[in-house]
Amino acid sequence: MRRAIFFLLILFHPIANPAIGQETHLDAEQLAWYQRTLPLFQEAVSGGQYVDAPAGYLGSPYYESQQFDFGEIWINGLRYPKVQLRYDAWHDEVLVVHPLYNQMVQIKAAKVEKFVFSDGVVFLNIENNPGYGRHKRGFYQVVAVGEPMLLKKHYRSIESVKEPGLITREFKPGQDFFFWFQGEFWQAGSKSEAIAGLGLSKKEVAGHFKGMKQNFKHDPEAYLKELLRLREEKAEPFQSFPSR
Repeated sequence: MRRAIFFLLILFHPIANPAIGQETHLDAEQLAWYQRTLPLFQEAVSGGQYVDAPAGYLGSPYYESQQFDFGEIWINGLRYPKVQLRYDAWHDEVLVVHPLYNQMVQIKAAKVEKFVFSDGVVFLNIENNPGYGRHKRGFYQVVAVGEPMLLKKHYRSIESVKEPGLITREFKPGQDFFFWFQGEFWQAGSKSEAIAGLGLSKKEVAGHFKGMKQNFKHDPEAYLKELLRLREEKAEPFQSFPSR
């Protein structure tokens, strides 16, 4: 019990520094639950202090914001609420706050099933995506739930940029989209790839999108979500992706 309480203080001690995290409040029931389950949480902590991106780099390696967000994370089959999360799209890592030392702590990706930000955005950890070089630790945002699901992979590339008097580097955000069904990926890197993956004909897609504003080139996410709606309107259920 002393060991559990010690780790509880390390992970959930209040923080005053707003740049790193906010104060975590746990009621008596939550406190008792964490005391019982915290050793399982500790198994997922890598033990190393996270090294932030070089200060001279432009842009951000993080998803949405550099600030921590109170969310939920599923580790070893258990849901942990009120956890301060941040997702590093550059390294494809989930970070939590180590309040006692006011440091970021890395979470072992293999132990994480999913995490959810306060705005409801869900990330899943998926083991394999054969042939995809940006898979890394396997975190994908859920864009649309259905058969198949629509997933988004966030990533960061680094480019050299010239600033007055110096040459530095910049994080450039990128994203790839995939359909996912029964453990299999289908990359939707173009309009034709997406249409083929869902087993639709170009004629029916053209008719469906006639007069609509969705355009794959300018807003691939909106286009793919609408394409999925078209697929769901068909009477026959989705069974598999076509052979490549």
